[in-house]
This record gives sequence, C-alpha cells and structure tokens, in this order.
Amino acid sequence: MTEVLNYWKAGLGSVPAEVWETVPGPRTLILADNALTALPDRIGRLTSLRTLDLGHNALTRLPASLGDLTGLSGCLYLHDNRLAELPATLGRLARLGYLNVGENPLGRLPDALGGLAGLYELRAQHCALTALPPALGRLTRLRELWLRGNHLTALPRTFAELRELRELELRGNALAELPEVLRGLPLLRRLDLRSNCIGTLPHWLPECLSLEKLDLRWNAVDEAAPVLRALRDRGCVVLV
Repeated sequence: MTEVLNYWKAGLGSVPAEVWETVPGPRTLILADNALTALPDRIGRLTSLRTLDLGHNALTRLPASLGDLTGLSGCLYLHDNRLAELPATLGRLARLGYLNVGENPLGRLPDALGGLAGLYELRAQHCALTALPPALGRLTRLRELWLRGNHLTALPRTFAELRELRELELRGNALAELPEVLRGLPLLRRLDLRSNCIGTLPHWLPECLSLEKLDLRWNAVDEAAPVLRALRDRGCVVLV
C-alpha cells in the first residue's frame, strides 16, 4: 500500500492523475500550499485515506463525497481556504481525530459536526463565527478547542458536556463575561480569554480545580480581584 503521496507546494491547480491511479490508494495525501480551487467528487473513493491535508489552497466548496472517507482516523486539514460552508456529510467521519477549518469565511459550523465522535482537537480560528452549534456538546472526547478571532458572545449550554476538554482558546472574541458552562469542566487546564470584553469575574472561578493557566490580558478586569488571588494561591498562572 502507498503510505504517503506528498504534493506540498507543488504549484498544482488540480489534483494529479497519479492520486486516482494509485492502487489501493494512499494512507496520507498532502495537497497543501497549492492553488486548488475545486476538489473532484471522486475524492470519496480514496477509502484507504487516514489523513488528508488540503490546507492553504483556494477551495470555495467541498464535495459531499468527502463524507465517504469514513476511514479518516488521523487529521483533516481544511484551513486557509475560501470555504463559506462545510458539507453536512463531514459528520460521518466518526473516527477523525483532528480537524482544522480555520481561516475560512464560514460564518457558522454545521450541526453535523456533532457526529465526529472520535475528535480530540478542533480548530476553527478566524471563521467569522457568531455562535456555536449546540451539537458540539456531543464531542465528548474533545481535548482542545481553538476559537481565536471570531465574534462569539456566548457558549451553548451543551458545552458543559465537554468533560474531557483540557485547552480552550477564546482569544479575540466578544465575550462580556466568563460563560458559566465552563464551571463544571473538571479537566480544563488552560483558558485563553485575551482581547474580549470581560469586566467582572464570577465567584465560581476558583471552582475550576484543574486550571493551570488563565489568560485575561486585554480585558477590563481587576488584577487584584479575590477570585484571581484564590487561583494564584493554589498555583494557577493568571495573566491580566
């Protein structure tokens, strides 16, 4: 079996014929940093794929057949394209471990992403998101969530189900307060809230017992607030 087909920075405007001719097909296909504007429907035939890298191209849409790649168990890179939406069929990739859709003008994430039962890391930075779908609460294996540079003002209540979450980046959003759904996340270690609109801090913040680093820089919070002192006293790094 062909393990890797690597076309990184190959100056491609289309997927090379070799990709379709390789039998039984690659386990890893790297098409990053090219000039791809479209992906053929037959991408769904590459059922041996475990990792697919389409980052840093000019894709404006993805074929529904991408959801046929149910063997994807490694990474799917879709970042830095021109995608205005994601196909609902992505929700069929239940074995996928890592998904990066950042730097696309998405505006929203589809509810279907809740079907990614195996996902441990999701990156959706700079996607013009104003809200998150409640279905994200179904990603119960998620450990890292990166949401920098969106327009979020709140988190869905189902966020409380992300009990495996260790790292949460919300830098550069529009949160006016710490969402209370973070209160019950037992393993949350690092929380990045830089450059939001937070002015006051909730009394329950010291209840986040696993918190090791809290970054509140470029908010209007009081550095001497008692809740921050309580966090520091137990060894949490607090940046204000």
